Amino acid sequence: MNFQKPKGTPDFLPGTVEKWQYLENTARGLAELYRYREVRTPIFEHTELFKRGVGETTDVVEKEMYTFADKADRSITLRPEGTAGVVRAYAENKLYADPDVTKLYYAGPMFRYEQPQAGRMRQFHQFGIEALGSASPAIDAEVIAFGYDYCRKLGIREVRVEINSVGTADIRARFRSKLLAFLEPMKEELCRDCRSRMERNPLRVLDCKIDQHRFDGAPSILDELDEDSRTHFEQVRGHLDAMGVPYEVNPRLVRGLDYYTLTAFEYKAAGIGAIDTIGGGGRYNGLVGQIGGEEHDQPGVGMALGLERVLLVLEAQGAAIPDYAPLDLYLIGLGERAEAETVRLLHEARAAGLAADKDYQGRKMKSAMKSADRLAAREVAILGDDELDAGEISVKNMASGEQRKLPLNEFIRVLAEAKRQAADEGRS
Repeated sequence: MNFQKPKGTPDFLPGTVEKWQYLENTARGLAELYRYREVRTPIFEHTELFKRGVGETTDVVEKEMYTFADKADRSITLRPEGTAGVVRAYAENKLYADPDVTKLYYAGPMFRYEQPQAGRMRQFHQFGIEALGSASPAIDAEVIAFGYDYCRKLGIREVRVEINSVGTADIRARFRSKLLAFLEPMKEELCRDCRSRMERNPLRVLDCKIDQHRFDGAPSILDELDEDSRTHFEQVRGHLDAMGVPYEVNPRLVRGLDYYTLTAFEYKAAGIGAIDTIGGGGRYNGLVGQIGGEEHDQPGVGMALGLERVLLVLEAQGAAIPDYAPLDLYLIGLGERAEAETVRLLHEARAAGLAADKDYQGRKMKSAMKSADRLAAREVAILGDDELDAGEISVKNMASGEQRKLPLNEFIRVLAEAKRQAADEGRS
């Protein structure tokens, strides 16, 4: 029987996985600068966590979750997003006792049952940050700036940030009535999903891509904001202006999850056909109380980026993405004694900090040199029995073609020192 991977799941093979490492390492490096610390939560959680946190009337909970009963007949769900699990870990482990803002980041696979297409997989990957313990508009702006800085650091061109305020629960209740009055005359013309959302979560109708053209003249939630919500939104915008983060206000932006309050935002970039959203987030005051108990409630704000979409945009825009790292040294042994000595030398080279490999297939010189070239080796060291007897080794620089003899007991130190010097010059 020939096995194949499940529909909508990826294999990241050598030659591609290095691109993913680049995306993840860039995100981790930026998180260190922003002082966010990594948290790792389970890939599956109790289903009720997502129903309560994400919202029972969302598409994620209604249609897209991978839910199953375990052997004890408990309902378990593969995580469809990262925030609920991080907030659960924050509350369960009493991180709210920290007098400072708790700043966390996560990276890993998420799972949603969707029809696979470009930028949308059933197993997909996100990088996200969460800041818990502050209601300040400044931390909203910091989280938005993080995602924008990440896209810019990767080299994505023309990143657009769209922001909105979705107010509080009371504001949304007032807005809901006005929105329903606007939508009711066109109900039968709307798509099936929109008609369903009108009954349970009408704000989500505004997020529909099919019927977007029908919503000209729709009421704006920004007109319903109270003084505190409006002030918060204006201060977020002021901080973004001060940081030089460009943005557009989109009063129809509601996001697809129920836990958002006040600030909501998305990152847009061209390169994936009709899909242009590569990530987003917002503030979720009240979510900690829902998950961990009202007595421990803390304000929070976060964002996440879909790494599949980020990579697709980078490739579509022709951005430079580092591939497989070049090899510092490739060893070739000619002759039985020399071949045995290359095994020891290879181990010594790696201990000295050189990325090194050797010919393991007993190939002739020409074939071994082709292998070194395919591996992008900077230096090739060739050792024959005669060189071994003379205590020297032949080293060829693959870029310049220069070939030189070095003492056998010194050549690894010489190459390692050259690598360190080049790294120091690159940092200066």
